[in-house]
Amino acid sequence: MAPERGWHRASLGLGGNIGDPRRLMADALEILDARPDCRVVAVSRLYRTPPWGKTDQADFFNACALLDTQLAPDDLLTTCLEIERSMKRERIERWGPRTIDIDVLTYDSLEQECARLTVPHPRMTERGFVLMPLADIAPDLEVKGKKVADWLAGADVAGIEIADESQQWWRTG
Repeated sequence: MAPERGWHRASLGLGGNIGDPRRLMADALEILDARPDCRVVAVSRLYRTPPWGKTDQADFFNACALLDTQLAPDDLLTTCLEIERSMKRERIERWGPRTIDIDVLTYDSLEQECARLTVPHPRMTERGFVLMPLADIAPDLEVKGKKVADWLAGADVAGIEIADESQQWWRTG
């Protein structure tokens, strides 16, 4: 179902491997959902994934969410970064351990390449840990001319496991 007039559909990738990333991702989604300019529409199952890029660290938890928002793309990124900072995210090492990471993956059908925000996310189609959860909630979403499900069919998903089958894992009450 498409968002109503004045609203935009974005997809987010969430992950983390320090502390209680499951709780932090749930808290981040609840913060976004409580905003008057954002609504969480769907959340994927929760996945446990081996580290990517820098492999000498703990496994990650990953999920994706669809969000309807009235925020412009850059404002959505700013909001996500503020949530990360409030949860003690420190950017010390590229692809290194983190409490939480929130990436803006897509925003409507927008294609933009800027220093601050590139959408679709430039590496999302290479990452099984993004494509698996995104396929849970948006298998037909077109990214770079192909559906998410088609990107997933060719992705490396070795070692990725479902950590929680319920798509309500992020709801506390």
